[in-house]
Amino acid sequence: MRVIITAATNGEWMPSFQKINPKYVGTNKRFSVGFHESGIGMLASSISLMKMFVQETPTLIIQVGIAGCFDRKVPLGKVFAIKDDFAGDIGVMENKQWKDLFDLKLDQPNDAPYVKKSLPNPWLKQYNLLSLPTKKGVTVNTITTDKNKMELYHHKYKASIESMEGASLHYMGRDLNIPFIQLRAVSNYVGERNKAKWEMKEAIYNLNETLLQYLDALHQIA
Repeated sequence: MRVIITAATNGEWMPSFQKINPKYVGTNKRFSVGFHESGIGMLASSISLMKMFVQETPTLIIQVGIAGCFDRKVPLGKVFAIKDDFAGDIGVMENKQWKDLFDLKLDQPNDAPYVKKSLPNPWLKQYNLLSLPTKKGVTVNTITTDKNKMELYHHKYKASIESMEGASLHYMGRDLNIPFIQLRAVSNYVGERNKAKWEMKEAIYNLNETLLQYLDALHQIA
């Protein structure tokens, strides 16, 4: 089993890279782990993930990263598995109303790889080995600071988690039938730009502790 851990930046998986069980690294045919840095945003991550897949042909892709959360009742540092993701900022603002690809009828709600306008993870039940709580995500290329957009993403897409790469993984995984799981730790609330109020260190710590536990659980079933 070949497992690739990917993140937008290597800082998001570096603690795991430094602590990972040595027997997981290398050419072990039964179970081996590699690390991948995709770059930030949907464009960079889409191209990078595709190149990685061609070169590595992984059995499972694990995308990890910090993220913003729309729900202020969720404690900072909490780790979630993402069950659905949406490409949130592809469309047009027309007459003060946001219209996405489906509203514009450029895509149909169930055109592959979409299901009811979303990009659900069909392997989540199989690979959520730690029974992590799940949330819906929205992926954007511009970090959200506008209150109207915050309400739009939260209500239109029922999203709780905002990232800049998640939909790229979900789209590619579904389209090419590549098993994947997306793990996100909440570092901040969406719209909060005062980084003194973020919990970046705690989020990265929790994310990597969860990832290390996850790899141990995965190794048991490989």
